[in-house]
Amino acid sequence: MQDNNKNRFSIPVVAAITGLILAAGGGAAWWAKSSLNDPPQVTQSDPSPIVQEDLPTVPKPITQDKVVEVYWLNPSDDSVKLAANTMTFQKSIKSERVLETALETLLTNPPEDSAHTTAIPPGTKLLGVTIDDRGIKLNLSKEFASGGGSASMTSRLAQVIYTATSSSNGDRVWINIEGKPLEKLGEEGLIINQPMTREDFKNNFTL
Repeated sequence: MQDNNKNRFSIPVVAAITGLILAAGGGAAWWAKSSLNDPPQVTQSDPSPIVQEDLPTVPKPITQDKVVEVYWLNPSDDSVKLAANTMTFQKSIKSERVLETALETLLTNPPEDSAHTTAIPPGTKLLGVTIDDRGIKLNLSKEFASGGGSASMTSRLAQVIYTATSSSNGDRVWINIEGKPLEKLGEEGLIINQPMTREDFKNNFTL
């Protein structure tokens, strides 16, 4: 009699094969389900152009130019007012040089096409400018302290103080005449207390 067991798989072998088939089928089903749940990836072959507004804003570099004002006089029938002309300098220029240029401009006559005038006596020269922690120190020639009545002296003092402090209103100003502190100004003997600020001028003098 032939042994029929040769044509049959043993029960343990059949069980193992069946388990592998079921496992493979389950894995395939899981992969198919996962693929359906994943979001689709789309490749855009012809992208829309980027609009400038969509880009992050990059701040432009700030150029901090130095600005000063030269103060002239604008007289009317019953009063005199200060009138400022702005001068702009590159940031790299030293503060002393900026102020020196502004004051030298002040000591010249106003432009011919301007309606402004000045009370600073002709021939007044700037002999020196120093800026330190204490404030601004100016050295003017003797012409600045000569001639004129009280209105002229007050006006020229205002022109110098306001021009010197145009970069910082709270700066203190010392004025020397030929190297000596200015104590009296002009023939009227206008008393000058130093140092002076814009606030000091407003409290003690009237244009």
